[in-house]
Amino acid sequence: MKRTHLSQLAVLATVAQCGSFRGAAKELGIAPSAVSHAVSSLEARLGVRLLARSTRSVAPTEAGAQMLERLRPALSEIDLALESAVEARDRPAGNLRLTVPRTAAHLALTPRLGAFASAYPDIVLEIVIEDRFTDVVEGGFDAGVRLGESLQRDMIAVRIGPNLRGAVVGAPSYFATMPRPRHPHDLAGHRCVRFRFSSGILYRWEFEKDGEEIEMAVQGPLILDEDHLIAHAAVDGAGLAFLFENYVREALAAGKLVRVLEDWCPPFDGFFVYYPSRRQMRPALRAFVDFFKMTG
Repeated sequence: MKRTHLSQLAVLATVAQCGSFRGAAKELGIAPSAVSHAVSSLEARLGVRLLARSTRSVAPTEAGAQMLERLRPALSEIDLALESAVEARDRPAGNLRLTVPRTAAHLALTPRLGAFASAYPDIVLEIVIEDRFTDVVEGGFDAGVRLGESLQRDMIAVRIGPNLRGAVVGAPSYFATMPRPRHPHDLAGHRCVRFRFSSGILYRWEFEKDGEEIEMAVQGPLILDEDHLIAHAAVDGAGLAFLFENYVREALAAGKLVRVLEDWCPPFDGFFVYYPSRRQMRPALRAFVDFFKMTG
């Protein structure tokens, strides 16, 4: 294979990832005309159309998609080789792209992001907030962060946080007019502040006690997609809220919120960073995992 062929393949993969010639040109630091020429030359040499072009976007053809799928491992190995050479300076470098749910970003990552950036100034960390479970390979991510209970078995997972626990809470003003629930089924008579995932699905409150598991599709006057907003609404007396206890610990200590159904909220596995099994791990990802993993 000629060296020009390898560079053309790299350009093709970048165009497919960016969805445009202009975006690929910006990513590669070359002119859009050079990107277009590289792809056209490759197509002419192979005698097959690899990209379907429109006025608004660019996407791989069926033949192009098949070729890129087979190329992905080889291009990844090239990236790993280059980054390993950089690591010889004892300073991991490069871009690191993670898919992370908002709650994990708040509870597991945010408190230590500044320290990580100081420890590894040559790593560019990009965190994409997504509540849905994402295929890190298909989405072009190096790794993801999710709760232990939602991880896929074919992924390597490293714990980065302690066990978590949910808390059902309400303001004293709310309980001044409403009875405290003693069983999850009692929630049917209460106003609850509900959480909607980015997928559009409403969270069903989950409880467990003595081997009995219960899911409740609660009702109430507010539907929000941000835990901090839900906590504020509960403090203001809008209704009951079901949150990680980390979000309401200070409000509980200050008497702004009252906890109920505590015996129905056992601890569960916290957050893990997960990534696909590879023969060689990217230096930047290794640095991230070693920095955030739980010890002891």
